[in-house]
Amino acid sequence: MTNANASTITLLCLTGTAVLAWSAANQAQAPASGDAGQPLIRVAAAELPAAPVIIAYGDMRFTDPSNTASTDPKARRSLVNHIATEKPDLVLLSGDVPLDGGQVTDYAVYHEETTVWRIAHLLISPALGNHEFHGGEQASLENWWKEFPKLRGRRWYSIALGPKLYVLNLDSNASLLDGGTQSKWIKAQLDSLPPSVKFVFLNLHHPPLADFQVDGDADHNPRPNEIALADLLKAAPQRKRVRFIVTAGHIHNYERFVQDGTLFFVSGGGGAKPRPITRAAEDLYQDTSFPNYHYLKFVVRENRLEGEMFRIVNTSAPVPEWEVKDRFSAMAPN
Repeated sequence: MTNANASTITLLCLTGTAVLAWSAANQAQAPASGDAGQPLIRVAAAELPAAPVIIAYGDMRFTDPSNTASTDPKARRSLVNHIATEKPDLVLLSGDVPLDGGQVTDYAVYHEETTVWRIAHLLISPALGNHEFHGGEQASLENWWKEFPKLRGRRWYSIALGPKLYVLNLDSNASLLDGGTQSKWIKAQLDSLPPSVKFVFLNLHHPPLADFQVDGDADHNPRPNEIALADLLKAAPQRKRVRFIVTAGHIHNYERFVQDGTLFFVSGGGGAKPRPITRAAEDLYQDTSFPNYHYLKFVVRENRLEGEMFRIVNTSAPVPEWEVKDRFSAMAPN
């Protein structure tokens, strides 16, 4: 598949969601001619409020609601419904949207439980997680395409959200190492950023920075593949004029870091079975509350990014109660 007119795609979608998938036959994802540094989707400034809102979270594991071992269906639905009330301009999903990407029924549950998002005409922008590929690559991808038929053929892609915000959705199942196809694409995107861009979000599943668990599953510690992304951002000349924000999941908890001027978040509280962690001193979130079913809300006001972590207080309560458990902010570089 090519995307010769990728930079002019509009955001009118019959389902109210815009989601991209990728083709197994296009595994290397050579960018279409002329679009290497261009966004696949543009949202005009006229379509946005004065203070645009981005929601980010991951690891929902939509599946049969009778499955309460792998995911908490009540928390999952509460998060979906509460996000809709925020009326965000963009929702970033950092992967593991289905429990088993090889099961078409899991996508049917996603479709049913997120009806409120389509009614609200929310723009949904996911990254591929490892659970998207459970059940065999080709069958899983076909299920992905059937649920999200509007946009195919991309493993990674970008969105220009008005003049100040830019989003790169990445695939941490593929190489992010220096010299690879995805790394070259990221650099081309950054090299082509308009001068008006102040904040660049990078959304992916596996986190480049996280609390290292000595006794935990090594797969949930930062891997060389994603550490390479952090190294790329540290060396990127664009960091002198834009603020990078990295949102990831995979770890079913919440973590926040600042490294080399970049904000790093682990937001894996979308419903999947919670994961307790031991927090390092570098983690700027040290609260002991558990579990952390939550989402992140980012608001851009002029040259300032403001954020909050919204957490479900008690998942067993008849009606969900919410609390703002963390607050953070960052200025765009001068």
